[in-house]
Amino acid sequence: MAAAAALAQPPVKADPRLIVPLDLPSAGEARAMAEALGDSVSFYKVGLELFASDGMALARELKAAGKQVFLDWKLHDIGTTVQRSAAVLAQSGCDLLTVHGEPQVMAAAVRGRGASNLKILAVTVLTSLSDEDLGEVGYHETARQLVERRIHQAIAAGCDGVVASPHEAALARALGGRDFLVVTPGVRPDWSAKNDQARAATPRDALTAGASHIVCGRPITAANDPAAAARRIAAEMAGA
Repeated sequence: MAAAAALAQPPVKADPRLIVPLDLPSAGEARAMAEALGDSVSFYKVGLELFASDGMALARELKAAGKQVFLDWKLHDIGTTVQRSAAVLAQSGCDLLTVHGEPQVMAAAVRGRGASNLKILAVTVLTSLSDEDLGEVGYHETARQLVERRIHQAIAAGCDGVVASPHEAALARALGGRDFLVVTPGVRPDWSAKNDQARAATPRDALTAGASHIVCGRPITAANDPAAAARRIAAEMAGA
């Protein structure tokens, strides 16, 4: 009876709050991963690993297939260059674009995207960095203090949200308000390894803290059955 009941349960649908990074060596491998994930994932991140190959072509293919796309380019240059780059990327129809959380960079990206639907996210502090790491770089603030400063600056620049670790998600939500996007990388289910994430949390904890979206990569893309892993995480998210 229990087995029959389990078989009768409807399949877990893709959760639009789950973003899967296609951090793979080639566009071909990324396409194969997206095909393997099928309907279990609706939102993908195209990052720096594909930047020098066919990243934009892949992004357009995903959009044409009805997926949402997060361009994690982390733009960081003089204002004019960032503005022009954001204007070009806005024409792609993609959904999210990251820039480094410096006031001039953020403001330039917002100007560049204009009236398009492209959302600008400011990267606050990379989730691989600890307070000690920031001290070695020369910052005199803790990760949390620097994240708070950059959230305020992102809001002032007109950004749509920030990228912050799950540990700062509640802070970002409190400062940014209800409609502010809070995208949290460094999300690792209890059943997976943390790898190089210094400030990680589970999907449930990240969403409960205030994240609007979570980015979860290796627990899905390195799994023997990526689609099953994605559905397992979506099921965990449904209870948040």
